[in-house]
Amino acid sequence: MSSSTTPLLLVDGYNIIGSWSPLKATRDHHGLEQARHELVETLINYTVHKGYRTQVVFDSQYQKTPSSVEHHSSHLSIFFTAWMQTADTYIEKVCATFFRGQEIDYNRLIVATSDRDQYLTAMGYGAEWMSVEVLAKDIQSSRTQVKRKQRTNKRSRGRLLFNCLDAQSQEKLARWL
Repeated sequence: MSSSTTPLLLVDGYNIIGSWSPLKATRDHHGLEQARHELVETLINYTVHKGYRTQVVFDSQYQKTPSSVEHHSSHLSIFFTAWMQTADTYIEKVCATFFRGQEIDYNRLIVATSDRDQYLTAMGYGAEWMSVEVLAKDIQSSRTQVKRKQRTNKRSRGRLLFNCLDAQSQEKLARWL
């Protein structure tokens, strides 16, 4: 077993969509697929900023399909459960695997859900739990930090056009002067 320092954030997708007002509104007005897309887009930057590997889990229990995984970036993937399998069941399996130390390549497991049973399961298996409210606040905090850093980087380069050029263009321009 090789253990990495990258934590795994396991997100109960439909639970988050049903708990966050903006995603609920999207689901109700534009459909579940659009709400899933917005959740994934929200999590991509957050995942990179926090240094997590994230897996968003969605139920497919009422569709006669096998499980599937979609990789949206090197840091984020989406797992659709197999027919007759719930996201809860999948999360429980991941937590049990983490607890036993089998076939894992992460040193921390964080389960994001508002489901009380999943909270108890995660904690019982030694995983960490993050409420949907804490996840929302942490995502907003992450966005604020990224924006602040971007503003600082823009200011530090100065207001001259020369400072906006790449190094090669700056060198060429310097030779002309």
